[in-house]
Amino acid sequence: MNSNYYAILMAGGVGSRFWPVSTTEFPKQFHDMLGSGHTLIQKTFSRLSKLIPAENIFILTNELYNDLVLEQLPMVKQEQVLLEPAMRNTAPCILYASLKIQKLNPDALMVVAPSDHWIEDEDEFAKNLKQCFDFCENEDALMTLGIQPTFPNTGFGYIEFETRGEAELSVAKSDENPIKKVNQFREKPDYETAKSFLEAGNFLWNGGIFIWSAKSITSAFEKFQPQMNSLFRQGIESYNTTSEKDFILKNYASSENVSIDYAIMENATNVYVLPATFDWNDLGTWGQLHEKIEKDENNNGVINAKVILENASNNIIRSDADKIIVIDGLHDYIIVDKEGVLMIYPKSKEQDIKRITGLANKL
Repeated sequence: MNSNYYAILMAGGVGSRFWPVSTTEFPKQFHDMLGSGHTLIQKTFSRLSKLIPAENIFILTNELYNDLVLEQLPMVKQEQVLLEPAMRNTAPCILYASLKIQKLNPDALMVVAPSDHWIEDEDEFAKNLKQCFDFCENEDALMTLGIQPTFPNTGFGYIEFETRGEAELSVAKSDENPIKKVNQFREKPDYETAKSFLEAGNFLWNGGIFIWSAKSITSAFEKFQPQMNSLFRQGIESYNTTSEKDFILKNYASSENVSIDYAIMENATNVYVLPATFDWNDLGTWGQLHEKIEKDENNNGVINAKVILENASNNIIRSDADKIIVIDGLHDYIIVDKEGVLMIYPKSKEQDIKRITGLANKL
């Protein structure tokens, strides 16, 4: 296993669209959302550790979740858990982790990956990741894994890659899966625009998985985010020492609230994408979860429940109590039973669950 390989596992999100299972106190990455016997963060850590030494995997999370991380990942040491004292989006925490890793190993190659995504073919994922690492080891490149779009999704950002001849692009090609030069990142489109993206053929979904060398990403921050770079470099002597925590507590909240896409990826010219060859789902909503779990002959998906279903179809049903749930006459619904909450909600309105969560918190 290559000791220069590192991972930054992003585990600070709340996952509010999975309410009432996912809450601020116990968000979705720490739940077994698929009923597989393992939580999403456990699955992600296991997937990454097939290629990356376990001691080189760092978890970026909110300080509220420190104990949950250590409980669910007992192989992880406290110094591998990087705690954000304030919510500042993805750019500041990635810069912090990158500087810390670069100090440990100037030759480090790293992947930044969400902790709550679903990837079925883990061997293919490792193969794609290795191809990216090989490219970044030899090139000054900022890379992302692009997901092959299967329908005109309006909930994802898109990556537009150049369509000039491969010889002109001068990029690596392995196993007939070419790395593409990125032309631009595109915001979440409306439906007609998304359809045009698919028809064009040179657009991929932005899955939020990034790969680069420590040298390339820190140089990019120096160029495009000089103020943020200066702030975090002030603590370089403290990183990986007992004084690191104090520096972060005092200074982290002063950083700008900005995403890595906006801060770096949309500005840099050395951005490349590898079209992924594995199945992927960001498990952002109950409907997306329904797509990935086993279903009966009427397309009902059930997690942790015993059910009696009559005249019911295309529902997702979940309980934490392994209780009997009886349903008659419901179609296209989300039915979730958790402790003091029972939610019966139309799948067609699942984007409103975030709003409903806010109303429930006022009760």
